Amino acid sequence: MGLWEGSTENATVATALLSDLVERGLDTTQGVLCVIDGSKALRKAIRDVLGERAPVQRCIRHKERNVLSHLPERDRALVRRRLHAAWSEQTHDRGIARLELLAGELSRTHPGAAASLREGLAETVTIQRLGVADSLRRTLASTNPIESMIECVRRTSRNVKRWSSGEMALRWTAGGMLEAEGQFRKIIGYRQLGTLAIAIERDLDRSTAIREVATLVPA
Repeated sequence: MGLWEGSTENATVATALLSDLVERGLDTTQGVLCVIDGSKALRKAIRDVLGERAPVQRCIRHKERNVLSHLPERDRALVRRRLHAAWSEQTHDRGIARLELLAGELSRTHPGAAASLREGLAETVTIQRLGVADSLRRTLASTNPIESMIECVRRTSRNVKRWSSGEMALRWTAGGMLEAEGQFRKIIGYRQLGTLAIAIERDLDRSTAIREVATLVPA
């Protein structure tokens, strides 16, 4: 767990948070899968601290809400079904193809929704690229696991009306996290975590090999 005071949209704070995790012993040598919302600051921090090749899964629930917010009510149900169908595809290529087709259609009628979908589109199907099994995929496709902990923190501190300092906020947040810890359960699909770890390591090795070959190609 990491806890750092500051705005979630501040790249400096996000970088400090990840750097602190690494300094405290988080082993990133064999690769780390990062499941995040749409925060550009956090995405930049991942590149700076964990490297360009760190696999990132964008939360499909956040992406869905962002895309649908650009649509009139009458069109949302159909687009939602098509998004779910794309994210349910077993293969990365088919999922990408469905999403790109939808983005192309939306660009003619709702360009804002199309732009929202295209932003980080490939990272919404990272778990398909890694070959994650269905049960574990449902867990890792979104930030819901961490959202439940955040909700517990909010509930624990809901009666606090006067925040005197950042230190007080950190104490209450840490207390809420400890409260949430007592409710943690094994994630759905946990038996496939070993297979996922191997897939992430292979993905890192493959990305490294491609990068090394690219540097040998003359300009």
